Amino acid sequence: MPQDTNWLGVVASSEECEAALFHLAARFTEVDEEVRRRHASDRTISCRIPDLGVTYSGQLRDGYIEDIDNSAAERGAHIRLTVGSDDLVALTAGHLPPSKAWATGRLRVDASIQDLWKLRSLL
Repeated sequence: MPQDTNWLGVVASSEECEAALFHLAARFTEVDEEVRRRHASDRTISCRIPDLGVTYSGQLRDGYIEDIDNSAAERGAHIRLTVGSDDLVALTAGHLPPSKAWATGRLRVDASIQDLWKLRSLL
């Protein structure tokens, strides 16, 4: 059974977080093409990691996350995530369910309802 390591005070490195985000982006390529076509829209997306003081930004295009980098601020992203470094790694590894992270305040999502439903359909 996977353990939730947040209570340990573990802080993932920026390299681990970047790898986690690229892993998440890769998961979008596994989505059925018909589902992607139905739910895809072009949106900007950002992930702020407060304990590392870094924000990664990218573009959701045609159901894929592209152009992930930390060289720009949130760029007025349509979908804004805020999550601790260790929780980000746990989320993308499947050790922490997104619903639990959101319900317990460990994951904050700022987006329109429409964007949330589309994103949920792609995950």
